[in-house]
Amino acid sequence: MSSENLTRDEARSRASFLSTDSYDIRLDLTTDERTFLTETTIRFSSTAARPTFVDLIAASVEEIELNGELLSDPASRFDGARVQLPSLAEGENAVRILATGRYMNTGEGLHRFVDPVDDEVYLYSQFEVSDARRMFACFEQPDLKGAFALTVTAPAHWRVISNAPTPEPSPVGDGVATWAFDPTERISTYLVALIAGNYQGGTGEITTRDGRTIPMGVFARASLAEHVDAQNVIDVTAAGIDFYEAAFDRDFPFRKYDQVFVPEYNMGAMENPGAITYVEAYVFRSEVSDAVRERRDLTILHELAHMWFGDLVTMRWWDDLWLNESFAEYASTLASAEATRWSDSWTTFALSEKGWAYQQDQLPSTHPVVADMVDFEAVETNFDGITYAKGASVLRQLVAYVGREEFFAGVRAYFAKHAWGNTELTDLLVELEATSGRDLSRWADLWLQRAGVNTLRPVIERDGEGTVTRFAISQSAPEEHRTLRPHRLQVGGFSLRGDALVRTETVELDVDGELTEVPELTGKRADLWLLNDGDLAYAKVRLDPQSLAVAMEHLRDLDDSLARTLLWSAAWDMVRDGELPSRRYQQLVLANLTGEDSSSVVRTLLQQLETVAGAYAAVDQRERRTESAATAVWELTRAAADGSDEQLQYVESFARLARSEEHRHTLEGLLGGTIALPGRDIDTDLRWKLVISLAVLGGIDAAGIDEQLAADDTQSGRKHALTARAALPTEVSKAKAWRRTVEKDTLANESVTAVIQGFRRVTDETLLAPYRQRYFDVIRAVWAERSNEIATRLVSGYFPHSYGGQGVLDAADAWLADAEEAPFGLRRIIIEGRDTVARQEKVRAADVQ
Repeated sequence: MSSENLTRDEARSRASFLSTDSYDIRLDLTTDERTFLTETTIRFSSTAARPTFVDLIAASVEEIELNGELLSDPASRFDGARVQLPSLAEGENAVRILATGRYMNTGEGLHRFVDPVDDEVYLYSQFEVSDARRMFACFEQPDLKGAFALTVTAPAHWRVISNAPTPEPSPVGDGVATWAFDPTERISTYLVALIAGNYQGGTGEITTRDGRTIPMGVFARASLAEHVDAQNVIDVTAAGIDFYEAAFDRDFPFRKYDQVFVPEYNMGAMENPGAITYVEAYVFRSEVSDAVRERRDLTILHELAHMWFGDLVTMRWWDDLWLNESFAEYASTLASAEATRWSDSWTTFALSEKGWAYQQDQLPSTHPVVADMVDFEAVETNFDGITYAKGASVLRQLVAYVGREEFFAGVRAYFAKHAWGNTELTDLLVELEATSGRDLSRWADLWLQRAGVNTLRPVIERDGEGTVTRFAISQSAPEEHRTLRPHRLQVGGFSLRGDALVRTETVELDVDGELTEVPELTGKRADLWLLNDGDLAYAKVRLDPQSLAVAMEHLRDLDDSLARTLLWSAAWDMVRDGELPSRRYQQLVLANLTGEDSSSVVRTLLQQLETVAGAYAAVDQRERRTESAATAVWELTRAAADGSDEQLQYVESFARLARSEEHRHTLEGLLGGTIALPGRDIDTDLRWKLVISLAVLGGIDAAGIDEQLAADDTQSGRKHALTARAALPTEVSKAKAWRRTVEKDTLANESVTAVIQGFRRVTDETLLAPYRQRYFDVIRAVWAERSNEIATRLVSGYFPHSYGGQGVLDAADAWLADAEEAPFGLRRIIIEGRDTVARQEKVRAADVQ
């Protein structure tokens, strides 16, 4: 096992005798383009005179000083990931380690980026799960908290941001200055932050309920600063702080709150206390849909929730990663629905987050919400739909089960008891049991310790007049996860009244076991019955044939966004399970899409339309289905209100679906200005989407792409150009894309993804056929030689599942049989990719029938 891969047992052993007090970290960021100097002094105590190790990934170690004594031959004590220390003193200890750190271009550790617009250098840190050790020597585990004091030497014109309030810099000559930050509150190593460069933006402040003034900054690269809507970000944050302080009965825990949009970022955001980092896609240099704006506001609220749940109180080990993320997901959706303009956030949650959870929970790699995180490698693979979305879904169920007031009373007691400490799941459950009076052991066992999603089906018998003579709910579980669970849910009955489909019946009940009778509905009538109306339960639901037929004709006539979304979800699950032909879902979307008023729902439905018209369509129907979908969406584009959100979403979807010669001419007209959309300019990012789609169809060549890049030679423009070049429908373009990413290791993280995205965009699958076996031949070497982030992007991005086929299943099976000892993270990607292809085959087979 690599020494980089800290195990849970090793972490527990170290924490059993060692506790940390403080870190003094000194960084010199003025050395050269590849490395920086990092000097760390850790003060800690030990209950035993025994050896241990400090975590550090660096180019070299120059000095190690333990309790005032320089240790000889420091290089021999460093294996590239750990610095071995001889016997500690019983009681207080101090170790100082001077090393040369490496900048990264993978989004891990201390990432370095040069802006092509002005050649300014920008740095930011990303440490979750285990990359603080790439910037400073540390005990890299969440339960060894400390106070961190950073001293940073950097170019004097930079803005330097960390967790503590930014001090005035002290000039040291030659355009260089030093920033000496006060110590942070007690936090974990993965939460330490450093953001440095010519970041610009706006500032403001808010007042907390205890009367403190919290300074706020919202920043991005100088070349993007004009697009930073700082006041909007601050307003959403202020609303969130008010909501959380009241809900948690705990004042905002930190002294300031900066939010920074950083380049080449791997995730949506990171909850570094007082120094949040976000992906730059959330800086809108062009018009975006409300769905994207809602997602950004939700992300702001998610990271803000972590200031309490995750930062103030932190998991002891990564087994409880789910609780950090699920709580933030649940709390941010609640805050979004009740404290912002996004009042239908639970509708978005039902279709987007829950859909993600259901999909993840049906993969062979699914796992209990409380995963067995035996080491860092296991943690890296579990940032998934179970950890985030299923966990949030079952938390919502828990709130309904114990009562909202009781739930938050327990949360308040939890914060009061464990502030600035580390906890496990049982610490929260103890408080919730005390406030609710319920025993949660069975609930935790069924929902948190066992994997899989249940399916609920209505069993309905009617007389000749349509009156229900028997109503029951059957529950099933997949063979691999045979757990049946209790569900508290609502059944809604909807009837046609003129041109409207309205709710006419409601009953709330507990469902448990294989079959639950619902006698309350005997004698009732409705045209459509919906299980889990209100979306409290975590379960797939089915529609009976009559209800499905009514939904196909009248879904747009139902004036309840959440109920409509649950019907969409039920039909989509039926497609994915081979119970509803994908062509019927395509009809359902095109017939009812304009009845949706939620931008986020429209976005998801368009993505699903593209799937059923492409990967889920029977092979002999695929070309016709995709072409007809594109034509239909173009008609929707032309009919949409001038400059509307729907118009933008439709034209973007049309560009992705475009297949025919006529479609290519339409794209050319939009790009060239001979075809206009009323009320809409073809702005920079929309222009690139048109260019990429034209590249797929052979409607633009490399020279044309270069012309577009010359008009937008920015980081975003360069990434779009990489995608467009890789999308060109030639053997040469595909070979070059493969070579630049797989055979060479020169591109940064986001650029790697940009190339992969273009490579996969094809109308002629034979262009990719030669790479299927090449893929399986190289992935083990890729996994061994690249960082975790880049390896994951390459292996998952190039998996040959665009349209699948038996050949891919056979190749994946052969690889898995021959690579039983391959790392878990690598095997998981192949297993998931294989399952995706197998599901496509199943769905396509149902489409033929």
